Amino acid sequence: MLVAETYLGHREDADLSARLADADPVRVVLSDTERRRSRVRTESTEGEDVGIVVARDLADGDVLETDDGTLLVVELATIEALVLDFSDANVSPTAALELGHALGNRHWDLAMWDGEALFPVPDTRERMLDAVEDDLPPGVTTRFEDVPPTTFDDGAEHSHGGEGHSHGDHGHDDGHTHSHGHDHSHGVRTIDGDDR
Repeated sequence: MLVAETYLGHREDADLSARLADADPVRVVLSDTERRRSRVRTESTEGEDVGIVVARDLADGDVLETDDGTLLVVELATIEALVLDFSDANVSPTAALELGHALGNRHWDLAMWDGEALFPVPDTRERMLDAVEDDLPPGVTTRFEDVPPTTFDDGAEHSHGGEGHSHGDHGHDDGHTHSHGHDHSHGVRTIDGDDR
């Protein structure tokens, strides 16, 4: 089994990029839960047994070194998100507060980007839609989309465009009431246009 214990940096770092170009790195795909653990036993994309022992959350593109000098590149599995699109809706402050209160009481993680609110799907699509539909303001549409798990990290730098980003099912434009999800225990992650 390969054991990776040394964090080297990100694959886009100039020195690492050059090393990776000359190497045959091992690649692993980690879930959102695995990327946060200090010890993970997994398999490479080629089926090789790999252990990862690092005291930090891992991001897509992080590079580690194994005990025998092999480079290991971390990739993150995308997660599904419910997207509430407010771009074509004229939402009143009252409706926004009502939706924020209703969704905030659920303590869902939240990311905001250019007129959209994104929530990770912890359960089923149907339950997520059931939870929001009675409070959606008129004109707000919903869809599901695969996003990097770092989308919901407070203050994290990440890329949310091109890689790991695919539009899912579009759906549901009903006319109900409300807008921004206030979250009591988790921060609201605002995604800049360059991050997405």
